[in-house]
Amino acid sequence: MLKTGAPAPELTVPLAEGGSWRLKDQSPEAFTLLVFYRGYHCPICKAQLEEMSRRRSEFARAGLSPFCVSMDSPERIGRTTEEWDIGGLIVGHGLTAEQARQWGLFLSKGEKDGEPALFSEPGMALIRPDCTLYAAWVQSVPFARPGLDDLLSGVKFVTENDYPVRGTAA
Repeated sequence: MLKTGAPAPELTVPLAEGGSWRLKDQSPEAFTLLVFYRGYHCPICKAQLEEMSRRRSEFARAGLSPFCVSMDSPERIGRTTEEWDIGGLIVGHGLTAEQARQWGLFLSKGEKDGEPALFSEPGMALIRPDCTLYAAWVQSVPFARPGLDDLLSGVKFVTENDYPVRGTAA
C-alpha cells in the first residue's frame, strides 16, 4: 500500500520517443504528476491526455511536471503518439505489472477487442521533488477520475498555503 509522506516507489520506464524516464531524476518546481493511463484502447484516456496537452501552460504555472505512462507495448505507444493530439507531453510505456502493483494500481485482463491481455486501470500521484508521495488517486474503473480543474486548484492551494501531507495516520 502506498503511504503519503513516504518515499514513492522507484519508477523507470521507456519513453515513447526513445530513452528512458526515471522518477528519481526529476526536479519539478512543486510536484511531478504521474498519470497512469489504461492505454491506446481507452477513449477516456485519450480525452484526458489531450486535455492535459492543451493545458500544459497551466500545469507549468502550478509547478507541475506531468508524466504519463501505460503498460502499452512499443507498437501501441507508437499509435498513441501518432493518432492522439498529445504533443508536448512526456509519455512512457512498458510499465510492468509489478511496477503497477507497487503503485497500488488495479490490473485488468483484456476482454474487449483492441484491449491488451493485461493493463492497469488509471491512477494519479503527486510526488514532491524529494521523491516522497504527497497524494494519490487510484481507480478500479476507467471513469470517475480527478478533474484537471480540481487538481490544478488543489495544487495551487497546497503550494500557497504550505498544506501538509494528509493520510499519514496509521
